[in-house]
Amino acid sequence: MKKHDTHTDTMPSVDLTNCDREPIHLLGNVQAYGCLISTSADLMVNHLSANCAALLGLEPEGAVGQRLADLLPSQTVHDLRTKLQISSSGGAAISRLFGYDVQGDGTLFDVSIHASGQSYIFEFEKKVDGEDRDDLALVQPLIARVNNRDNVLSAAQEAATALQMMSGFDRVMVYRFAADGSGEVIAERHAAGMEPFLGLRYPASDIPKQARELYKRSTLRLIADVDGDVSPIVPEKNPHGEPLDLSLAVTRAVSPIHLEYLRNMGVAASMSVSILKDGELWGLFACHHRSARYVDYERRTAIELFAQLFSYELERKLEASIRDEERDARALHDRLMVRLSAGGDLIDSFEIIADELSQIVASDGVAVFSEGRYTARGAAPTAEEFKPLARFLNTAPTGTIFATNSLIENYPDAEVIGDRVAGLIAVPISRTPRDYIVFFRHEIARSVRWAGNPEKPVEVGPNGVRLTPRKSFEAWTEVVRHTSAPWSESELRAAEALRISLIEIVLKLTDEASADRKAAAEKQELLIAELNHRVRNILNLIQGLVSQSKTGTTTVEAYTKVLDGRIQSLARAHDQLTRQEWAPTALRKLIEVEVNAFLNGQKERLVISGDAPMLAPEAFSTMALVVHELVTNSAKYGALADHSGHVSIDLSIPDDGALLIKWREQGGPPVQAPTRRGFGSTIIERTVPFELNGTVETRFKLTGFEADIMIPSKFVSKDSHEAIERSDADAPVDTKNYTNLSGTVLVLEDNMVIALDASDIITEHGATAVKLASSVDDALEIIANEEISVAVLDVNLGSQTSLPVAQKLDAMKIPFVLATGYGDVENILTEYPKAPVVQKPFTSESLPREIDKALAMVK
Repeated sequence: MKKHDTHTDTMPSVDLTNCDREPIHLLGNVQAYGCLISTSADLMVNHLSANCAALLGLEPEGAVGQRLADLLPSQTVHDLRTKLQISSSGGAAISRLFGYDVQGDGTLFDVSIHASGQSYIFEFEKKVDGEDRDDLALVQPLIARVNNRDNVLSAAQEAATALQMMSGFDRVMVYRFAADGSGEVIAERHAAGMEPFLGLRYPASDIPKQARELYKRSTLRLIADVDGDVSPIVPEKNPHGEPLDLSLAVTRAVSPIHLEYLRNMGVAASMSVSILKDGELWGLFACHHRSARYVDYERRTAIELFAQLFSYELERKLEASIRDEERDARALHDRLMVRLSAGGDLIDSFEIIADELSQIVASDGVAVFSEGRYTARGAAPTAEEFKPLARFLNTAPTGTIFATNSLIENYPDAEVIGDRVAGLIAVPISRTPRDYIVFFRHEIARSVRWAGNPEKPVEVGPNGVRLTPRKSFEAWTEVVRHTSAPWSESELRAAEALRISLIEIVLKLTDEASADRKAAAEKQELLIAELNHRVRNILNLIQGLVSQSKTGTTTVEAYTKVLDGRIQSLARAHDQLTRQEWAPTALRKLIEVEVNAFLNGQKERLVISGDAPMLAPEAFSTMALVVHELVTNSAKYGALADHSGHVSIDLSIPDDGALLIKWREQGGPPVQAPTRRGFGSTIIERTVPFELNGTVETRFKLTGFEADIMIPSKFVSKDSHEAIERSDADAPVDTKNYTNLSGTVLVLEDNMVIALDASDIITEHGATAVKLASSVDDALEIIANEEISVAVLDVNLGSQTSLPVAQKLDAMKIPFVLATGYGDVENILTEYPKAPVVQKPFTSESLPREIDKALAMVK
């Protein structure tokens, strides 16, 4: 196949899908109205077009290899060099001179200059219109008329009219690309008696990707005469064997196939101008003329400027349209809030909000599927038909709408609802479970007016076996089955706005508020009482630990070690209670951590037998509270109140999947039933039935307290591979000798008691001095005036965090340890530099251990 230019200049265009895809610079032809000279950086002539002799009086063969100064007057070369310098400094792609006397003989030329690789290309077009005119002065008033139009289509129509006035072409079309690469004529201005092209569509293959890329770089192309002469480039290649790249050349000729295409349409001249939005090709101005028509470079420059300003106006109008849609979405959001704020869910409120929903997206039917319930209005599936469709929708990506105008292409079972539904937009309105509002459109026999049959772009023509232009441009109707009207960008944006409103606001006001109101009275009372009781209980428990830890210890060091271990065990139990990991958690470990705080190493006093249940997060939080109360009551009054009793716990999961817990205490003091129910007993007996719909039975036997607890199966799973882990409380004490501290240590802590405890521990391990700070400013001042060897930073300082201090120490390569009482350390410390973390309450072992890690990190 012969090489040719694959660029297409006007609409309609030719399908070049199967053409040889060779670079644009291989063409090497120049239209007769222009003369082209290529030079190197020192203005040595490398190429000329053969028609330069006619326009500039040059001999192409003899001129190649000469300096430009030998061919043109010195003043012309000086002016061209100056223009090159100015354009290079300003970063302009193309420089222009209008009405310039190149040869000094009074003949005027328009000149275009641009860089092409390592070459400069000079193009000269002879002025054919001697009248005194100011084309650029037309641009502003014409673009003002476009600006006065209130939408994109009317603005495009006004632009087509304006461009016809400026160019004088018989027909000017505004061609808009669709998302699939096809296009449509959305505005047109043509001379009387011409067949209208308005509304015609063109396949995506009519403008190949290569041509689209060139349209973004070279925004205006003119074919003055489809039968005009073209001149070859002399020589064809430079001394390096490379052809000249003419991608940005304004006089470059086009493919002979495209010229044949235009002739078949009865077009003798054409011009195309790019319409860009956000740097991408949004559309084209396509101009046709029934006879040869040359538009000089100065007027084409004004047309380019008009197209650029139209692109800005287009973007402004599209943005205004988006703002209007956002305003409408906010108004809809407000109306929905008013309608739904009285309570109830979407199903119950469907008839109230259905009219509002129909204003968002034009549809033939709308449905709501929420919490397994379904209701619909208009052309929509039945409840039974929607269930498998809902399962299909659940496979779509979460957190976004799903839209299609041909459902059967994605969901083959859609054939059973094809008489009512061909396309849909599904708007997810929850995360778990997946609920939806769905807009439906039925099938239409959508008539698409194609410019010729897009199924037949290939035939044998005068240029050989290659792609040739289609011979007929009569409207060809393609009937599309199983397809609905397409969803517009504005409708998709409106659906997305609806999704955000319903998920983040409306559902919060309905689903959550409705559930909260039902349990508010009971839960509020329970939470207030729980808070008061928990604080008192913790204080009593600490007091008990302090007194009980004296038993069996003969020295202050031993007593401190035992007490520290028990306090740490209690802290770990509360970490488990408050941590939010949203994953099944082992119940055995929870029980061990709570009970072992009281055993003082006597593990035989706790016996756990049976299965290894895993509890869902909501059940785990509830059971953490119940187990804590069971252990606390046992430590106060039951088997763990002295040194003789023991607790046995049997965990079993029968065939129905529920969890049965048998709590048995023996060997402790005699048990008597309480004369009144305290809050602890209330938590044990009421929380499981209230929160989990389980059961609890308690018995106050003289020989020991007993409790039978049942947790429903939906909260229980069994890990057959679970190893019964030893709790942290049972772990052997780390007796490692940590690195002795030296120098000055900074402690940033807003609680004075805790700061003094830390100071004592650090001093005992060898620190020369400890500087205490209670605020970020104090700490930064100490860092500025003291040589700090290591630091301990409390994360939460009340109204501040220690992040600025941590960042300063990290920049100075000073090691530091972060101290926190929060259980969820990873989420809290995401912004902090990497450092060891010590959990509060820290001890004489845990704090030096983490300081040792910090020192090791900077070695």
